[in-house]
Amino acid sequence: MALAPSSWQRTPPALSDNRRKRRPDASPPSHHFHGPQSHSRLSQRLRRWFPLPPQARSVVFDMGNYVSGLFGGRQPKDNGLGLLKSWYDARSRDLTVATDEETGTAQRLLDRRVKDSRKAALEAVKRQQRQKSEPYYKKALEEARRNDGRLEEIGIEVRLKEEKLAEIRKLDKAAKEDLSELFKPLTEEEENEVHDCFHARGPSSKVLVLHEPSNIEVSKEKFQCLRPRHWLNDEVINLYLELLKEREKREPKRFLKCHFFNTFFYKKLACGKNGYDYKSVKRWTTHRKLGYELIECDKIFVPVHKDVHWCLAIINMKENTFHYLDSLGGTDHNVLNMLARYIAEEVKDKSNKVIDTSSWHEEIVDGIPLQQNGWDCGMFMLKYIDFHSRGLSLSFSQEHMEYFRKRTAKEILKLRAD
Repeated sequence: MALAPSSWQRTPPALSDNRRKRRPDASPPSHHFHGPQSHSRLSQRLRRWFPLPPQARSVVFDMGNYVSGLFGGRQPKDNGLGLLKSWYDARSRDLTVATDEETGTAQRLLDRRVKDSRKAALEAVKRQQRQKSEPYYKKALEEARRNDGRLEEIGIEVRLKEEKLAEIRKLDKAAKEDLSELFKPLTEEEENEVHDCFHARGPSSKVLVLHEPSNIEVSKEKFQCLRPRHWLNDEVINLYLELLKEREKREPKRFLKCHFFNTFFYKKLACGKNGYDYKSVKRWTTHRKLGYELIECDKIFVPVHKDVHWCLAIINMKENTFHYLDSLGGTDHNVLNMLARYIAEEVKDKSNKVIDTSSWHEEIVDGIPLQQNGWDCGMFMLKYIDFHSRGLSLSFSQEHMEYFRKRTAKEILKLRAD
C-alpha cells in the first residue's frame, strides 16, 4: 500500500536548493588523487574524436601508419605528437600513485592521500597549534636582510656569476666529450642485415635473437618495433638493457657503475594494495643475484611506462639526487616519491644502513632532447640511459632517432652493445 503524500519525508526548503544530485548509474569516485583536471579544448576534442585504438595493445603498433590513416593518407604537421599527448593526458591521471601513510623516509618528497577532508583539516589545525613560534632574532635578521638593498644586489651578482660559471663548465665538458663512437655510421653489411630482418619474408613467430643469460627472445614480429614510426615493446627494451649491463662488465673503466631495472620493476613496485609494495621487489636485488648492492652504484635506471608513453627515472647514488626524464617535457613527482621510499628501504634491508632521502633533491635538467612525433618516446628513453651510463651530456635530438633505431637493431642482432 502506497503512503499518502502527507507522510513523505520532505527536504527542508532552506537546504533543497543546495543539494547535489547524483545519477543512479554514476560510477563511484576514484580513490586516487589525480591532481588538476585542466585540459585544453583541442586535447579534449582529440580524445573524443580519436580514442586509443585496440591495436595499440599489440606487440608491434605502427603509430605512424595509424596517424596517416586518420588523415586520409596524409601525415599531419606534428607527426602525431598532439594525438599522443591527448592519449597521454587522459591516461596519466589514472597512473598517479598515492600512498595511505607517510613513511618518514622522505618527508619532503612523499605526499599523503587524503580520504576524509574533515579529519585532515582537524589534523592540520592540531599540527599548527603544536608548532613552535620562530625565535624573534631570526625574524629580525630576515627583516634586516630584506631592508638591506646592498645584500640583495650582492646575492644577485653571485647567482649570475654562478650561472655563468656553470655554463662555461658545461661547454668545456661538451668540448672534451668524444661523441664519434656514439654516431658511428653502420657499415654496408650491417645496413643490409638490419634491412633484411625488417623486410624479409617468413613467419612472424621466427626467433631472430635469443639472449640466454636473461632468457629473452625476440621474434621477427617483435623486432619490427625498431622500424621507424613504431612504438618500442618490452622485449626489445629489456634485451637492450641487458646488453648495457654486459657492456659495463666488459669495460668497467669506460662506463659508470650502474644498475638497469627492467620495464616490469616499477609496475611491480607501484601496484601494491596501497600503491607501494616493497616486498614484491625485495628479492630482485639480492647480493647473490647481482654480485653487488645498489648502494655501491653510481646511477640506477628505472624505466616507467605510462600506458602509451615511456619515461625514465634515475636515482643518482653519488650525488644524492633524483632525475625524471620525459621526452614530452613532463614530470611526475609521485614516481620520484616512490623511488625515494624504495631506495631508503632497499639500502636498510641489503646494506643495513640508514639514508635520509628527505635531504635529497630532484634535479631539473633544462634543455633535454624532446621528441617531435608520436612514436619515438621509447628510443629517447634508451638513449637517455645510454648517454647517462657513459657520464655524457644528452647531445642528440629528434633527427638522430632513425639512426639510433638502426644502430639498436644492429646491436641486438649481434647481442653486443657498443
